[in-house]
Amino acid sequence: MGTCDSTMGLRNTLIVMALLLSVSTVPFSGAASLKSHAFFNETGELPCHFPNTQNLSLDELVIFWQDQNKLVLYELFKGQEKPNNVNPKYIGRTSFDQDSWTLRLHNVQIKDTGSYQCFIHHRRSQGLVSIHQMSSDLIVLANFSQPEIRLIANQTEKSNIINLTCSSIQGYPEPQRMYVSLNTTNSSSTYDAVMKKSQSNITELYNVSISVSFPIPPETNVTIFCALQLEPTKIILSQPYNIDAKSPVPSPPVPDHILWIAALLVTVVVSGMVFLTLKKRKKKQPGPSNECEIIKVEEKESEQTAKRVELQEPERSDEVQCDVNISKTASDNKSATDF
Repeated sequence: MGTCDSTMGLRNTLIVMALLLSVSTVPFSGAASLKSHAFFNETGELPCHFPNTQNLSLDELVIFWQDQNKLVLYELFKGQEKPNNVNPKYIGRTSFDQDSWTLRLHNVQIKDTGSYQCFIHHRRSQGLVSIHQMSSDLIVLANFSQPEIRLIANQTEKSNIINLTCSSIQGYPEPQRMYVSLNTTNSSSTYDAVMKKSQSNITELYNVSISVSFPIPPETNVTIFCALQLEPTKIILSQPYNIDAKSPVPSPPVPDHILWIAALLVTVVVSGMVFLTLKKRKKKQPGPSNECEIIKVEEKESEQTAKRVELQEPERSDEVQCDVNISKTASDNKSATDF
């Protein structure tokens, strides 16, 4: 019994190998390949689109998929999966949907990008007959991270020059362009730079970045975006980076010790002026003639606020006193001269 099973297994293997050799030389139908997209580390679909107009059961069919290098992804022989003919890189990564005649490839990698073919043969009395085949192209994508803006510390802030980097990682395929957009209330400017890129040898994913320097208007608010262009109509934008308008630079406050010094100087100057004024007044003694003039001015002011009749007698007395003082002063001066 064991020998019989081994013989049947060997026969099935030889049959599949013969099919692989035969289909490699059979041209595909004129229909264009169906394009299918899948994302990195997710699941891709490889359709076969078998119409099955004869309503054949899986027990009557031999179904398998192979890649562009003729490596088998999956085989279903008379309703039974045959992993022995599957290439090790695809073992455990596929599942067959019988309702849609589609093979699902799990944990898709960038290296899985390429062309795939499905073949369906009908087991008849005269042997296996090819009744359907289809080609599909699997395109694997990886979403780049949202671009991130980072400000570079620099020594040019006073000249309104800003230096920054923009980066995005873990994407595929290689993007077309990366640039910075500067927006104000009334204008918009774009700054390009050489895009630096690196690709992982293992995952084949890209990391990209740019470094740019440009002036910013200090008198208005500015919003900066970093843009990663994957296709002509597909662009990923960073979060906005906002720079507020610079406020007018205020005058530096006067130090407290300067204020104290200024107050002290003012006090000294005022005190000196007062001292000099008092000293001059002490040195200048008013003579008799000046005293009389002062009395006359006071009398004149009194005349404006009181009746002249009531003030006549004091006026004569004051005038006599003034005359006496004047006469006495003149006499004294004369005596000194004669002596």
